[in-house]
Amino acid sequence: MAFTSYTTLKSTIADYLARSDLTTQIPDFINLAEQRLRRDLRIRQMLKVATATTTADDSTVSLPSDFLAMKDLHLDTTPVRVLQFQNTSNFFRNARVTEKGVPTMYTLLGSEFQFAPKPDTAYTLRMVYYYKPDFLSDGNPSNLFLANCPDLLLYGALAEAEPYLMNDERLATWASLYDRGLASLRASDDDSEYPSSPMSITLSTR
Repeated sequence: MAFTSYTTLKSTIADYLARSDLTTQIPDFINLAEQRLRRDLRIRQMLKVATATTTADDSTVSLPSDFLAMKDLHLDTTPVRVLQFQNTSNFFRNARVTEKGVPTMYTLLGSEFQFAPKPDTAYTLRMVYYYKPDFLSDGNPSNLFLANCPDLLLYGALAEAEPYLMNDERLATWASLYDRGLASLRASDDDSEYPSSPMSITLSTR
């Protein structure tokens, strides 16, 4: 059967498992599959643009509540200033964290950005980041995962179901189908991001 909503996804999982007594457990299987997709998947449909503002003499800014991973971060100045990411070790060794000025580098600490040099005034941050889609529920019958990769939701949920059902021999089947679908979706997303024809460089003459 086609599954385009939370209700029909639950019914499809029950059909695949040939069980009618898992009404309480199937939402948990779906939730676990969504948690896995949040970790495994980074496609352009998961990108979001947001802005935030720094505060003078404060090196930190809170991450968006739905933040997964950063794609691009820059100061909305003229000209635009791209901020360079540093892992925490390099950041505290090399990023002039004790100075004040225009930020040039950042790192991620817990639920915050940390910038260096420390902002000397308010700057507008513009970020492009991968976000966490809301979980499916009766009150939220569709989401980005269901719209773009329903097969991965299905296979992921089935893989989560088998240990509960003590049917471990089926794990390899669902895991293989999940991994194949994940690889295919990543390849498709890469193809859609870059032009199909090779880029060319034109030299101007005078």
